[in-house]
Amino acid sequence: MYPGLYAEKSPDKPAVVLSPAGERIDYRTLEARSRQFARVLRARGLRPGDTVAILAENHVRYLEVYWAVIRSGLYLTAVNWHLTAPEAAYLLNDSAARVLVTTTRFTDLAREVAGLSPTCAAVFLLDGAAAGFESYEDAVAAQPDTPLADQPAGEVMLYSSGTTGRPKGIRRALSGLQVDEPGRISASRMGRALLGIGEDSVYLTPAPLYHAAGLQWSAAAHELGATLVVMERFDAEQLMAVIERERVTHVQVVPTMMVRLLKLPADVRARYDLSSLRSLVHAAAPCPPAVKRQMISWLGPIVDEYYSSTEGSGMTFIRAADWLEHPGSVGRPTVGIPHVCAEDGAELPTGEPGLLYFDRDTALFEYHNDPQKTREGRHPAHPTWTTSGDMGYLDADGYLYLTDRKSFTIISGGVNIYPAEIEAVLILHPAVADVAVFGLPHDEMGEYVHAVVQPAAGVEPTPELAERLLAFAGEQLARFKVPRVVTFREELPRMPTGKLAKTALRQEYLAAAADASTPSRA
Repeated sequence: MYPGLYAEKSPDKPAVVLSPAGERIDYRTLEARSRQFARVLRARGLRPGDTVAILAENHVRYLEVYWAVIRSGLYLTAVNWHLTAPEAAYLLNDSAARVLVTTTRFTDLAREVAGLSPTCAAVFLLDGAAAGFESYEDAVAAQPDTPLADQPAGEVMLYSSGTTGRPKGIRRALSGLQVDEPGRISASRMGRALLGIGEDSVYLTPAPLYHAAGLQWSAAAHELGATLVVMERFDAEQLMAVIERERVTHVQVVPTMMVRLLKLPADVRARYDLSSLRSLVHAAAPCPPAVKRQMISWLGPIVDEYYSSTEGSGMTFIRAADWLEHPGSVGRPTVGIPHVCAEDGAELPTGEPGLLYFDRDTALFEYHNDPQKTREGRHPAHPTWTTSGDMGYLDADGYLYLTDRKSFTIISGGVNIYPAEIEAVLILHPAVADVAVFGLPHDEMGEYVHAVVQPAAGVEPTPELAERLLAFAGEQLARFKVPRVVTFREELPRMPTGKLAKTALRQEYLAAAADASTPSRA
């Protein structure tokens, strides 16, 4: 459903609430201003298939830009504002973005990015004024708020997070439908069917809007007529305060956020009224089973989970009650048919881990400007089966269990070891604030298991602590999975989405190990 319907039914209803700033935009304003900016883009010569980029913090007008693009048949590329100028310019150049929208917070970065992007013909400043930028407010004010006569549905063109290499643009063909025409594929179908989001709902996103889940589920909330609450940045205690203040019914988090919530003192967690909450749904990274159990024990059977990817190869979903019967699972398929395959493409039997493919009947994604990666994302014998590189297995009841990314699998002595399983154990130790596990070269075994730990506040990173952590892991893991080495860092590189930047971290240790002998453990 296009949100313009709710602008007619409930024009004064809040469409976006920015927290803790308290800024609000109602459905009438969201609809009118998105129509006006759509006219701006059309007047600048943008036509269906062209790209608009947005480089902004979680801003009250972010979704206004989104809907202007989507109702114009354009692609929207959301740019991670943590990137350097050359990294951000790569996204603009790869997507051939013709317009960039930014905010006063990022004028310096945006100015440099635009200078590195020959395709970018206009840069609009969403708030305020600055030399070298066009005023978004002035451009919008000069246009009528009537809709364009033709409103072909656009799409997002997002980039993978880059944890396993340079970001890859994920592009799908435009549907050919009008923006308000039934049949468009969006997260709103899942939001309604699985989570029960509707016009009486208040949906909270604490994630950055440049992230696939943050942006697309926020848009889904609008398609369902809900009020969207956007946190300017995640803070564990502030999240609970927002739920209480705004009477939030649905919130989406990542496992890192749940860990931080659980590590708050019990009296702090008890301070807030969370009774309005109907569903806390999590995704984006593996969740340690013990963390999930603690969340269910605290909030009750409302801790839902889905698995998907920016590529949209497929999707699974599991409710808390089902998870308690199938602990560790990410659920049964809701989109696509899963297939678990060996390196040669042969389908593997139940319970055996391998590369996960999904077969679905919608348009396949492509990695923009990278036909080789597109081919690698297809099954060698079944071109409609696609993969985003995740490993997992299916049980006898059809429930999916993830093991890790293919690129992170450690092969030691011919045995596959999945770092996520080891991380899930170590993160539960009270002395651990964060942890990354990966393989490093070993002369005899091929690779050995290396753990990098960020100690909890006030904990000294000593050799004695390393031994305690190894002993702790040994109580719950087979010996071949226990790290041979534990090292410490003051802070691990995590993206705001909650994902570890593990590739870059591992590269540091590979470089350091190049001139040193391979560590061993008696």
